[in-house]
Amino acid sequence: MGKLLLSLLMIGFIAGHAQQGKTAKKIKNNKPNVLFIIADDLTATAISSYENQAAHTPNIDQLAAQGVKYTRAYTQYPVCGPSRASLMFGYYPNATTTYGYVSGRENVGPSRKSLSQLFKDNGYYTARVSKIYHMGVPIDIETGSNGQDDEASWTERFNSQGPEWTAEGEAELVQNNPYGLKPRKGGNVMTIVKADGDDLVHSDGKTAVKAIELIKQNKNNPFFLAVGLVRPHVPFVAPRKYFEPYPHQQMVLPPKVENDWDDIPARGINYVTSVNGEMSDEQEKKAVAGYYASVAYMDAQVGKILKTLKEEGLEDNTIVVFTSDHGFHLGEHRFWMKVSLHEESVRVPLIIKVPGKAPAVCNSFSELLDLYPTLAELAGLKASKHLQGKSLVKTLDNPKSDIREYAFSVSQGGKSFLVRSHKWAYIQYDEDAGSGMELFDMEHDAKQYNNLAHNPAYGDVVQEMQKILKEKLLEIRTNDLAISYGSD
Repeated sequence: MGKLLLSLLMIGFIAGHAQQGKTAKKIKNNKPNVLFIIADDLTATAISSYENQAAHTPNIDQLAAQGVKYTRAYTQYPVCGPSRASLMFGYYPNATTTYGYVSGRENVGPSRKSLSQLFKDNGYYTARVSKIYHMGVPIDIETGSNGQDDEASWTERFNSQGPEWTAEGEAELVQNNPYGLKPRKGGNVMTIVKADGDDLVHSDGKTAVKAIELIKQNKNNPFFLAVGLVRPHVPFVAPRKYFEPYPHQQMVLPPKVENDWDDIPARGINYVTSVNGEMSDEQEKKAVAGYYASVAYMDAQVGKILKTLKEEGLEDNTIVVFTSDHGFHLGEHRFWMKVSLHEESVRVPLIIKVPGKAPAVCNSFSELLDLYPTLAELAGLKASKHLQGKSLVKTLDNPKSDIREYAFSVSQGGKSFLVRSHKWAYIQYDEDAGSGMELFDMEHDAKQYNNLAHNPAYGDVVQEMQKILKEKLLEIRTNDLAISYGSD
């Protein structure tokens, strides 16, 4: 009887250890993957699942219908380099003084882990495809270079070279070309190319192919895959078929309000306008059509990547994030491009899809630097205590949760500030407001035409927004010493 009991105990012990081994293996293989997709210069106003029914973005719309769509997500800096550095390292630009076309590592130092580096150091395969940190578009895409990348963030990195403004096809320069004599021009200008050939001629098509390949290669290992799509950044280049739904004659331009600039400080007039760009109404319409076509092309690549994720059986174990580094003006106030702290330039699309979480719409304010602590928490990873973002995980379970009372963005070398609350958008140029202020009632003036900053009736509001700004800057700078070259 004793021998029988001992045998039974040994069988149970062996079976238990075998089961523990299976469980451990299952847990190891069930780390959630992360698929992080970021577009370039994509304003929320160009996505049909947000508010623009003239645009056609079925793949992003489908993701929005399956995940949590954030309606009030804001960039921390409406320029590529500093926005991406803030997002990837989790600190405000004013904390790290990262305002230029750099990765951010130069100012953060070697001891701070980027978002993807945190995953890399916790057993994940991490890969970058195309632009995640700053790359010059079109120049770094033309040459296929790494741009201002952070090598420590990745297991592997891949670039997607493309012809950009030199692509074969029908081309037209719609900026600083009043007589239409220049068919095309390189650099950061609005050249439109209705390109010959298919998706794979261009950078984003190649990026989708590489992303698909990496998903298939790493389906049995935890991965953090960062996919950077460069459209709709200028030049507006896409295969000709993507332009067909957008005849420029049918584009509706934003209203041109008489004396619109009269109550805006000089620093608030954007660096590219219809005026200094010498754009006719027809050229403005062509620019809008070119932008929408570029968005449609980018959306198609998103669809290919998400389709592969589903076909490979990875949907139930992959967190998907879709966003942009900042927005883009499409003629509002006769402004074009980014840099401005007005709504179209600083507000971005943000969609987070997490397996097991119900689809929802979240109206809480969120910031791009919130993505770092959010993804770390979802993956069960310990992030630095110095991160300045706030986790959005609560909103995935309860989309009515408020994470932030307001959003904060800066521009112009960290010397122009936006405080965006539910009711107000307050913009201040210089810390002493010496270069002017703007105050907009976002409930009654969502398009920001009536600057109330110097109206005595709103003096108390201005004082309150200035108090919030002062406290925010103090909070950021208090963490400054702990962030730079500190230890966790």
